[in-house]
Amino acid sequence: MFRYYMFNKPRGCITARSDPRHKTVMDYFPEEERNVLFPVGRLDKDTEGFLLITDDGNLCYDLMKPEKKVAKTYFFWALGELGEEKIRELEQGVEIYRNKGIVTAPAKLTVIKRAALKDISDLLGFEDLKLSVRRGELPVISGNITITEGKKHQVKRMLKYAGCKVVYLKRLSIGNLELDSEIKSGCYRLISKTEIEKLKMNI
Repeated sequence: MFRYYMFNKPRGCITARSDPRHKTVMDYFPEEERNVLFPVGRLDKDTEGFLLITDDGNLCYDLMKPEKKVAKTYFFWALGELGEEKIRELEQGVEIYRNKGIVTAPAKLTVIKRAALKDISDLLGFEDLKLSVRRGELPVISGNITITEGKKHQVKRMLKYAGCKVVYLKRLSIGNLELDSEIKSGCYRLISKTEIEKLKMNI
């Protein structure tokens, strides 16, 4: 029987099975499991949230296939402002790699809140925290963005295109399966058969 885990990835670890220099997501699992289980896809070192951990290679392959267009939703805080025009551009698709002609697939973006950098200091990494000490009144904006691709640093690059710098990023869902709010950062739980069937509906 295959096993499926919903892992709430914390900031500061890399998405890999092993690494000689950095803590990995698999270091949170028992040692005897680390050569059997593997993460599906990846989250950047400074990105938190839902990461699927499994030993089901076929499901992993299906979820990662670009033509399946499996939606992934992220919550973000970013320095800057997002007007309606930029939001429409991001939703329609933008070129995030200069002069390569690669345009992102249609996305969905919803603005949630506006604040000042100092108001979210508890969510910031070291460099952004230093900035908040010096320039705490800088405007920040939060929102949810749903994409159906997995280009490298895609959400960060999309918001950079719009003139914003992501300072906090968390994946909330994969397909129609949402991160369980009861799972603390760095912890995980088994995904039920019903939840897996729900996830497979996306592929």
